[in-house]
Amino acid sequence: MTLNILFFSITFNKREESLQQAVRNEMVEKLYEQNKDRQNFVHHLM
Repeated sequence: MTLNILFFSITFNKREESLQQAVRNEMVEKLYEQNKDRQNFVHHLM
């Protein structure tokens, strides 16, 4: 009788953001929101 057992161990580590990356992500999010607001404004004018 043969018993084959295979185990996998997967771990996920949250990546730490650098200060520069966090500031950039915040700026991108802000620009995205401004663009979305502008699109809504133009859409309501039509």
